[in-house]
Amino acid sequence: MTTYDPKATTPTMVRAPVGATVTEVDWVDGHTSVLPNALLRGYCPCAGCQGHSGEIKFVPGNNAEITALEEVGAYALQFTWGDGHGSGIYSFRYLRRLGELAAEDAAARPAIPRGAT
Repeated sequence: MTTYDPKATTPTMVRAPVGATVTEVDWVDGHTSVLPNALLRGYCPCAGCQGHSGEIKFVPGNNAEITALEEVGAYALQFTWGDGHGSGIYSFRYLRRLGELAAEDAAARPAIPRGAT
């Protein structure tokens, strides 16, 4: 599991324009994560998508249109997708990890330990 400095997991701006296919997150440390919406949807961490196993696996093919976005406390975001699904809570630490995956080979979609969320 990757350990992050708090600056690496504190967002300053989130951009998820209607109709866009990517979500961008600017972090306090100056990094910008470019997250394809299909990646975010595929790695939805909720129990309905992932069950209760110890790993989060990429599940392709679900609706990746973002219809709503809300901040959860001061630690996470909750997306509502075009098919009405909206129970996944994406911690800022998890979003930063997904940003690393997005920058890697698009064909490699490894399982992520639930402790990374």
